[in-house]
Amino acid sequence: MKIGIISEPLNQPLTGVGNYLYNLIKELLNKNLCNNIVLINYKNCNIFPTVNKTLINNPLKKISKTYLWYAYIFALNSIRGYFNGLDIIHNPYQAPTFFDLKGQKYIITVHDLIQILFPKEVKPLVHLVQKTMLPRTIRTADKIISVSHNTKKDVIKYFKIPEDKIEVIYNGVNEEYKPLPDNEIEKIRQKYNLEYPFILYVGGLAPNKNIPTLIKAFYKLKKQRLLHKLVIIGAKRLKYNSIFETIDKLNLQKDVIFTGYVPEEDLPALYNAADLFVYPSIYEGFGLPPLEAMACGIPVITSNSSSLPEVVGNAGIMVDPYDVDGLSRAMYEVLTNDGLREELRKRGLERAKLFTWKKCAEEHLKVYEEVYKMK
Repeated sequence: MKIGIISEPLNQPLTGVGNYLYNLIKELLNKNLCNNIVLINYKNCNIFPTVNKTLINNPLKKISKTYLWYAYIFALNSIRGYFNGLDIIHNPYQAPTFFDLKGQKYIITVHDLIQILFPKEVKPLVHLVQKTMLPRTIRTADKIISVSHNTKKDVIKYFKIPEDKIEVIYNGVNEEYKPLPDNEIEKIRQKYNLEYPFILYVGGLAPNKNIPTLIKAFYKLKKQRLLHKLVIIGAKRLKYNSIFETIDKLNLQKDVIFTGYVPEEDLPALYNAADLFVYPSIYEGFGLPPLEAMACGIPVITSNSSSLPEVVGNAGIMVDPYDVDGLSRAMYEVLTNDGLREELRKRGLERAKLFTWKKCAEEHLKVYEEVYKMK
């Protein structure tokens, strides 16, 4: 069984889907599948130097930095030659693909439908390509992998896909996310100049992340005379101005700290340095940051919407993402109640053990084998 995995995200800084893809391939290789895998359009040989790869020449150079060009490049009939000898093609990040396969089976992973369900939160071209081209890609797949039951529900509702065609496989959490010794935590505090107690948020600065609500809740929390600051980790996305407008309106410039993008290797210690992790996102396909925080033993407050209850379970506090007062009260309760904080820490550590990349890869392998046997 030869599996071709479209691996373009590995050529960029690893975030989100890139982390999913990296960990999936890593665990598959741990099962001695090196000779069974071909990485399609993977250029960075330093990550997986022993794996076979095939590069697709991109004639649309001007948009090569985004995956959108797959929608066009795979429309070329000549593309089929790149897949000779492969039994399965796995598209792990729902880029629209329009190749005409000959003998290969096709699997696609759907992480979320933000680009379709929330058109105002993405670039118009992204929304247009996803809305017009992704449906055909989804419907022609032999099997769909969904990262949560909530995303599966969205796929069934939006694309009218039979339920038995979709397999839910949860993401895992890296082993680096764990409770760390004080000296490592102190190093990261010094590196990022975090010499104060703080509440942490990790994720992109995008509308669906609901950061203005978090800032408003933090403002109410500050009235309780707590000394904490709010540290926000993540790169700017589309339409982030409302975040800074909210900070200016509430005069929180000295209390809300933005680090920008942080390399993966620094994140575990930054989670460990926080007193509380808050993630009030409105919509998530999976929601990896709360899981990473739980694995580090940090209390978690998150939304009661989309996939987040699936990830957090009873290990965190869940609130309505639009309830500023409720979020502020929950933050105050955790920060001032030692017993509650310790209980959440213990529950989070146990909950995180359920989500491993090894288990994720094993379930992917079962899907590969099932699809390979299809007539």
